[in-house]
Amino acid sequence: EVLGNKRKWQTSRRDSISAQLPPPQQRQVEELSHRGTSTWLTSLPLQEHGFTLNKLEFRDAIAIRYDLPVLGLPRTCACGKTNSLEHCLSCTRGGYVHLRHNQLRDLTANLLEEAGCKDVTVEPRLLPLSTETFQLRSAITGDDARLDVAARGLWSPMERTLLDFRVFNSLAPSNATFSVTQALDKHEQEKKRCYGERVIQVEKCSFTPVVLSTAGVMGNEADKLYKQIARRLATRTNQSYDDCIRYIRQRISFSLIKTLVVSRRGFRGTRCERVQKDTDLNLLYSKQNLIY
Repeated sequence: EVLGNKRKWQTSRRDSISAQLPPPQQRQVEELSHRGTSTWLTSLPLQEHGFTLNKLEFRDAIAIRYDLPVLGLPRTCACGKTNSLEHCLSCTRGGYVHLRHNQLRDLTANLLEEAGCKDVTVEPRLLPLSTETFQLRSAITGDDARLDVAARGLWSPMERTLLDFRVFNSLAPSNATFSVTQALDKHEQEKKRCYGERVIQVEKCSFTPVVLSTAGVMGNEADKLYKQIARRLATRTNQSYDDCIRYIRQRISFSLIKTLVVSRRGFRGTRCERVQKDTDLNLLYSKQNLIY
């Protein structure tokens, strides 16, 4: 009862303070109040698990968390727009948006293997369509379609599960009109409309959209997924479920915060011309010898 009263007081105190803030900061407080967004701050700095940040990364992570100015950054991005937090989390220059996605994808694939799932593959191709049709016009029908991760034995023995990931920027204008919970649900439904029907009818397996915000807030499907991985990991390692789910949340939290720090301070310019796929490197080497 005492603990319950304390939590009610903390919630009311947070709400009263949040009501005095500007709308963007109100949304930020709402997002940071969700479970998992502060895990990296309360974890022991265990280097073997990647739970470490150097002093510059830690300062940048705090600045990102509370939308504070980051010292040493240009005012303008390489793309020409203002170098704000909202922009750097969405800017496609430098490949940092894909980096966030790929880091979470690869981390989850590793966790599935640790939990004892079989046939874990990254970017599995979907079966090509012949005469199949779908009710939803938004369904992906291309023969080159692929999802992010496949695994067997996650929900039931020998059942194949396909996962597709999305880490969205909750500060982006397209998400700013929704609450964090509504934005998570919106992105989950988009994934289901694109792939759910095809996976169930053609692949004959289950589909789980894994949606997280850049702060680490999980959608309902992602929360169920990682809890199931934690249960399997606890059974396999004889550890408690609480320890396993905490370990998973810590790895996800540090993976996300490191990619956010890189996207905030990472280089987005062009240092040199890219080598084209059809370039003959032997010919380039021969030309250099002739010049010198």
